Amino acid sequence: MVYRRTDKVVRRLAQRHAAIIAAARATAAEAGMAAVQIAPVAERAGIAAGTVYRYFPSKTDLVAALVAAVSEAEIDAMRRAADTAPGPLSGLAMGIATFASRALARRRLAWAVIAEPVDAEADQVRLVYRRALAAEIETRLKAAINAGVLPPEDSTRAAAALVGAMLEGLIGPLAPAISAEPAASRDTVQQLTLFALRAVGVTDPRARGLVVQLPASDGPLAAS
Repeated sequence: MVYRRTDKVVRRLAQRHAAIIAAARATAAEAGMAAVQIAPVAERAGIAAGTVYRYFPSKTDLVAALVAAVSEAEIDAMRRAADTAPGPLSGLAMGIATFASRALARRRLAWAVIAEPVDAEADQVRLVYRRALAAEIETRLKAAINAGVLPPEDSTRAAAALVGAMLEGLIGPLAPAISAEPAASRDTVQQLTLFALRAVGVTDPRARGLVVQLPASDGPLAAS
């Protein structure tokens, strides 16, 4: 006889999985990816370490699940923002601005899941996130090129270059200190978006116009 999980059991398992990921995310946001270990994550989630191992046999598995969860949320936020824009250029601007705003809102977490030096296995896992980020930007570049509002170029290479600029300009070791004031965050987002648009061939007046049209906010977009 094959045992079939009841709906109640399935919900409980899903809730426990979500609690583990939430605890890992909070830990990474506070102390970086190196702090994401089975025992402290289990304690934070309020469950036994042995239970965590049932879901994630190793730290690498836990890190992979955390990166996947954050990646899915961030790429989805970029996509939804870009899809609401009236055209391909404004869609590109909205996607970049959305990523930048959310990264600034959770700067430590963004660094942890994208680039923080930890170990080779974690680096391979996080490369998937960077590739997904580049792929989303490439999609927006291709749309603008196909619409004739960007000059023809190697969109794959351009997308990779923009990811590098975004990460280093926002959260990397070379990134300047940024005030927690909403105005400072908004200025950073606008400047980075303007740089990205200029880099792919948008003429300066039009680039500035697109940045001015970015929706106003009191601070970075929600990072949930």
